[in-house]
Amino acid sequence: MKRNDSSWQKVGGWYNKIVGEKGHYYHQKIILPNSLRLLQLRKGERLVDVGCGQGVLARSIPADIDYLGIDLAKSLIDVATKEDKNPHHHYLVADASKEIKLGMIDKVAVILSLQNIKKPFGVIKNCRSWLKSSGKILIVLNHPTFRIPKHADWMEKDGRQWRIIDHYMQPLEIPIESSPFDKKNNQISLSFHYPLSFFAEILTDNGMVIETIEEWVSDKKSTGIKATMEDKVRAEIPLFMAIVAKIG
Repeated sequence: MKRNDSSWQKVGGWYNKIVGEKGHYYHQKIILPNSLRLLQLRKGERLVDVGCGQGVLARSIPADIDYLGIDLAKSLIDVATKEDKNPHHHYLVADASKEIKLGMIDKVAVILSLQNIKKPFGVIKNCRSWLKSSGKILIVLNHPTFRIPKHADWMEKDGRQWRIIDHYMQPLEIPIESSPFDKKNNQISLSFHYPLSFFAEILTDNGMVIETIEEWVSDKKSTGIKATMEDKVRAEIPLFMAIVAKIG
């Protein structure tokens, strides 16, 4: 989501090209199927999608769900409204870290967007204010331990592979280049790292309790002489983390 007006607005075209109408590989194979399973959407429920981007989740949910997608990047919302003709679906260009008044909501999804928002506490505060007493929030993150941009990498030696982490506890603001080898068209967006305990704290501080935490690994399979090694470590080191929380 926009996550930062000068950041994700500029890379909207690049992001849309990568994700596409149905999402990238991991959206299709890992993120969306598992998110829908955890959301357990029922007919007539109201869902808010924070950091909706170009509406990938909206095109994956049952048609009778009352859906609102929120994103600060107008270029991505423009794509979403163009692609999405469902009369139950609506979109809003807004900063979800600032107060947004909505009616009572059944479920909130924050999928791969909270780490792109400079002030995530405000997002969770909004989510708590929208939710019905029986409501739930689903947060999907790039794994906050193993997938820190520029601070986590692979190391290989003697037929073994390790994940190397050189930063974790302290918050980080990390610039991400859209086209690092094409300086003419290169744009910078921002990603924000926080340790897992931070997400537990902002949920608790907003009167929510964690119901479920899941860690999702890649389903890809390697070929060639390194396949066994790569498949083993791929099954052990997760890509994503999902947190489901409810009102305490």
